[in-house]
Amino acid sequence: AAPAKQKAAPQAAGSEAPAVPAPATQGLASAKTDDVVARVGNANISADELRAYVGALGAQDEAALAKDPALLSQAVRMLLANRLVLQEVVAKKWDQQAKIAAQLDRVRENAQTELYLQSVSTPPAGFPSEDDLQKVYDANRAALLMPRQFQLAQIFIAAPKDADKATEEKAKKSLDEILAKLKAPGADFAAIARAANESRDGGDLGWVGENQIRPEIKALVIGLAKNSVSEAVRLDDGWHVLKLLDTKAAYTRTLPEVRDQLVQQIRAERAGAMRRAYIAELLKRNPPILNELALSNLLDSSRK
Repeated sequence: AAPAKQKAAPQAAGSEAPAVPAPATQGLASAKTDDVVARVGNANISADELRAYVGALGAQDEAALAKDPALLSQAVRMLLANRLVLQEVVAKKWDQQAKIAAQLDRVRENAQTELYLQSVSTPPAGFPSEDDLQKVYDANRAALLMPRQFQLAQIFIAAPKDADKATEEKAKKSLDEILAKLKAPGADFAAIARAANESRDGGDLGWVGENQIRPEIKALVIGLAKNSVSEAVRLDDGWHVLKLLDTKAAYTRTLPEVRDQLVQQIRAERAGAMRRAYIAELLKRNPPILNELALSNLLDSSRK
């Protein structure tokens, strides 16, 4: 177990893009033969369909796709699987059952409502302006502070505190052997870590934020000099020996670093406000009328 919650250095929220989601199931209409990019059964997927799919992706998913084009292949495979399922639905006339048809109508109704609300609550293309962006950045400087970071490597010897005596003695023997190797002139920490942990990364934990390091060893790490090795630390899971590879001082992220994140956040907040305002105005022009007695009776009957 690493002495930190995460291996990678802290990043702006949303900076690590998720995998591109599989597209929704579409109809079974066949594409032109010369435009087909994938086929399953008697259903084809055209290049136009894929272009439309990519164009409908969000900014994060577009970034993920640009970084890893293989994600598009994964999405196509999922779409093909959906087409196979849809062929089964049509062949068995499953969607024509009264109960299923009613559910599909509700799904379609909800999808239409959502898509329409998105269309009427999309902020203008130029929003936010540079002035708006600067104001939001200035107001949130404190939240954009990156804590001090440490690049760490570790050697870990498993020895849970509830382990039996034999396991504990074996772990302590391994620890003593490792500490002896580390004290030898010219000791190679990475090589020793690879041998001890049976890993290829030499125990490298990457950059870890000061606020992510476990309290038990935080003071120890802060007191280390660059390229120095700590004493062995006993935690609940076993023994940890750490090496400080480098340190980054705390700093406030600049506007260029967080521009995309802030733009997405501001646009999302504006879209939410526009949606709420639109629904409120719609309800104001068309006040709903509820039969409270009927609703109460319906609730009572459902409890019986």
